[in-house]
Formats: sequence, structure tokens, C-alpha cells
Amino acid sequence: MMRRRDFITLLGGAAVVWPLAARAQQPERMRRIGVLMTLAAGDPLGVDTPVIAVIRQALNETGLVDGQNVTLDYRS
Repeated sequence: MMRRRDFITLLGGAAVVWPLAARAQQPERMRRIGVLMTLAAGDPLGVDTPVIAVIRQALNETGLVDGQNVTLDYRS
């Protein structure tokens, strides 16, 4: 037979462990980086400039991949 003190200890332990288990499988959040460009919105060069290529390369070196765990937002 379970005593009241054992039952309360069991409930208290479950209450402490439950929030930790709920947060264990959180997906990595998507980061957003804003890129302010001086080109016009309809410029044919657009997002294919050498500067953007350097930004993407630097992000890849740090483990951030455009479209996977980071989003680049371009503004003109």
C-alpha cells in the first residue's frame, strides 16, 4: 500500500520532470537576416550580386544555410 507521503513525492517528481521532457524535442528556430541593398527592386542583378555570394559563403562557414536554418530577407 502506498503511503500518502510517497504519493506526494511521486507527484512532485513528475511535476518537475514533465516540463523538461516537453522541451526536449524543440526544432531549431529559423533565424532571419535582413539585407538592405541599394539596387532598385526590379534590377536584373538583384540578389545575385558578389556581395550576397560573400554573405552566403560566410554564413555557410558558420553553419547557417540559407533556406534551412536562416532566411535572408532582401530590401531595396
